[in-house]
Amino acid sequence: MKTLGLLGGMSWQSTVPYYQLINQRVAERLGGYHSARLLLFSVDFADLERRMHAGQWDEAGELLADAARRLETAGAELIVLCTNTLHRVAPSIERALRVPFLHVVDVTSRAIAAAGLRRVGLLATRFTMEDGFYVERLAARGVEAVVPEPPEREALHRIIFDELVHGRVSETARRTVREIALQLVQRGAGGVILGCTELGMVFSSGDAPFPVFDTTVLHARAAADRALED
Repeated sequence: MKTLGLLGGMSWQSTVPYYQLINQRVAERLGGYHSARLLLFSVDFADLERRMHAGQWDEAGELLADAARRLETAGAELIVLCTNTLHRVAPSIERALRVPFLHVVDVTSRAIAAAGLRRVGLLATRFTMEDGFYVERLAARGVEAVVPEPPEREALHRIIFDELVHGRVSETARRTVREIALQLVQRGAGGVILGCTELGMVFSSGDAPFPVFDTTVLHARAAADRALED
């Protein structure tokens, strides 16, 4: 079993399910008393949130690249970035490493292809929906992403940063996310991507009559499977 290196804390609310899901997957596959071999570097999200909203992506990339190098030095054999938005700086992280990096978009696009879909809605932070790095990588893998209209993008961004990263879950947030997802399906999406690791707190496959691709679940399970490849 490979040792996983988790880059977490972005936010810590969504890092907790990564740890749980990875260990559940290992136990499911190996049985007995097995659990995952992993290292966690949990950053102070305030350092990154400030840089993200100031457009200081290079500085955010340097911070995460340094954290990734520390995980590799400590013995991590595969790096997992436990967030969607900060995959914007994935190239900086990958350049800093000699060990593999498991990209969330690659994992998600494989799940969408396995479901037989090519056009899906994307629910995420404003950065993820608008900055191109996510939508373009999906497109390169044969998946067209439909994003909400600008007012809905702002509503999602506010829910994520003002509520979910602080562990606050309201019925208003649940209703808003569900309504935005339904709008995307009405515009021709065959399902929706929960392209923010916190969105599973307010929306899941049980809330919808269409496929829901929860990136936290998909990414964590794929990490466990990669760790067990040998």
